[in-house]
Amino acid sequence: MNYRTGIVSSLAEIGEAAWSDLLAHQADANPFLSYAFLHALHESGCASVSSGWQPNFLVLWQGGTLAAALPLYLKTHSYGEYVFDWAWAEAYQQHGLQYYPKLLSAIPFTPVSGARLLARDGEARAALLVFLQAQQQAAEVSSCHILFPPENEAQQLEAAGYLLRSGVQFHWLNPGYANFEQFLATLEPKKRKNIRAERRKVQEAGVTLRQVRGVDALDADWQLFHRCYSNTYAEHRSSPYLSLEFFQRIGAGMPENILLVIAERDGRALAASLLIHTNTTLYGRYWGALEHVPCLHFETAYYQPLEFCIANGIATFEGGAQGEHKMARGFLPQKTWSAHWLAHPAFADAVQRFLERERGGIDAYLDELNEHSPFRS
Repeated sequence: MNYRTGIVSSLAEIGEAAWSDLLAHQADANPFLSYAFLHALHESGCASVSSGWQPNFLVLWQGGTLAAALPLYLKTHSYGEYVFDWAWAEAYQQHGLQYYPKLLSAIPFTPVSGARLLARDGEARAALLVFLQAQQQAAEVSSCHILFPPENEAQQLEAAGYLLRSGVQFHWLNPGYANFEQFLATLEPKKRKNIRAERRKVQEAGVTLRQVRGVDALDADWQLFHRCYSNTYAEHRSSPYLSLEFFQRIGAGMPENILLVIAERDGRALAASLLIHTNTTLYGRYWGALEHVPCLHFETAYYQPLEFCIANGIATFEGGAQGEHKMARGFLPQKTWSAHWLAHPAFADAVQRFLERERGGIDAYLDELNEHSPFRS
């Protein structure tokens, strides 16, 4: 079938209704692919030309219907991606070649797996992939990278000639716990004792926690969260990726998907975490503190969200990027994927050899992690 192709720099060129209708046909969609989330990133300037994330979304139209789309960015750096290719960029530079700009399909600053080749059917998905390959060949870029696709898309990309890379995240699974204590009872005694001790330290410090759903969040809550988030970046001598405007925009645009956890003592805020959720999955996202309290990060970013999952029958809690320490708190390792195309044949061969060696290391790492389950035998 014939499609009308295009490249758009703003989701406003597509429209919220058409974008949402396309997402309704995706088995692996999540709130980070929503119009509200992506448009907030673009309109707030967090993912824009000035920040090195120039939107170049590929679209296929069939008449007046959006048949397929690919979230795609022209990148001038590798910040905010969570699949690290700094060594590849350095190797290019050492050989007098330019690694940037590059093409990247991902959700900015969000290491969450989900559909990337958005399509109404298999035919449209195949046509979208052909369009992507034509664009990456025509553009003056070193490479194209698709980060955190689901495994079935990763296999399709591999069949089309992309190099696959795997990684590890840690997810918590809820078989239907009645309460937090029932979850603790499934852990090894030492793990259970440590979690109770960490939660007790927070209580003994006089800290109280409150969970605020997005529909109930006030602007003062967003102001507070942004202060906490920015302060934590400042303490690490870094600049935050996301602005107050972005948080306010998602607060207004997708409140049903948002949970804030706010820590206070004597009526004064100390820390906050922001999580995104559906009816089935909770995603740990951002955290920040104005004052250090031992174990408060674990309480705000892990234990309160786990209680939220249990209370609301949410089956999975994706804790975010990296972090073996999550295993001691009941999270288990899960494999993630990315797909890569490099224009320079010699570098493509070198990266392929590197990825083959790395893949063996990742598989061995997963085997080792699975041998040290935090749960009782």
